[in-house]
Amino acid sequence: MLSVNQKPINSGFNSKTESSEVLNGLNLQDKVIVVTGGYSGIGLETTRGLALAGADVIIPAKRIDVAANNLDGIVTKENIYQMDLGDLNSVKSFTDKFKNKYSQLNILINNAGIMACPETRIGNNWESQFAINHIGHFLLTNELMDMMIDIEGARFVSLSSSAHALTGILWDDIHFQNTPYDKWMAYGQSKTASSLIAIEFNNRMRDKGVEGYAVHPGGIITPLQRHLEKDEMVALGWMDEDGSPSELAKNFFKSPSQGASTALWCATSPDLNGLGGIFCEDCNIAKRKSEIDESMQRYFGVADWAVDSEEALKLWETTESLLEL
Repeated sequence: MLSVNQKPINSGFNSKTESSEVLNGLNLQDKVIVVTGGYSGIGLETTRGLALAGADVIIPAKRIDVAANNLDGIVTKENIYQMDLGDLNSVKSFTDKFKNKYSQLNILINNAGIMACPETRIGNNWESQFAINHIGHFLLTNELMDMMIDIEGARFVSLSSSAHALTGILWDDIHFQNTPYDKWMAYGQSKTASSLIAIEFNNRMRDKGVEGYAVHPGGIITPLQRHLEKDEMVALGWMDEDGSPSELAKNFFKSPSQGASTALWCATSPDLNGLGGIFCEDCNIAKRKSEIDESMQRYFGVADWAVDSEEALKLWETTESLLEL
């Protein structure tokens, strides 16, 4: 079942809206916000915008030294905590520390992730992209969500990707144990999961005053592409043979600040009150792929499987059983 709210509204923004425009005039003082991956790429711009608006932004980071360097002058070192999404004990250690220090959580933004990396097994022989992008974030969310109950304006934002369109959840072989590993299918599956977690979160929390949103930030060249060779970037249409940005990239790719805007819009915009459980892009609610021109379906719109509430419930319960919660 798909939400009747999965259709664009008049947001007043567009694909090239800057973070500062979304946050203009907002006072986020006294708001406690957690941003995973909030020290690199669009995550860094997300943190910068929230901090400038007065929020108390907490950054769980795998690389504390890199985070401290990148965030110098944006947040204090005391707001940076050790956490590795690929290590569930590390995730639990962070959430325990957070709950000991804070009494509430206003906004959780699951921004961190890995993309199209070589086959790697972590945890209980789990495929690493699904494990880091989804399972680690699921545990984090599960541990912190009760701190958001009845907090006015509390929201959960989960970053997906246009790659969700590659595949729904591969229920018969989520971890590529019986089929050859495909790094793009694995990434696409993990980003479908990143959307579905927001859909089911919203189903569970909306009656408690909390809403959840999935976000496609847009095409942005960030450290996320570190595993891609030049030939792959050319094949994807992101780069010309000479290494310069393609016409596609020039027309559609965003700066990191523009890439952070949709997540910030979902985290803060009053226009989305009561509209949780949806997938957003370009500072608006996304159209379903069936409603847009076929030539653009690769890059825009949301596949039905990424916002299907039955799929979302199944994934939530499946992940709970993986973690024995």
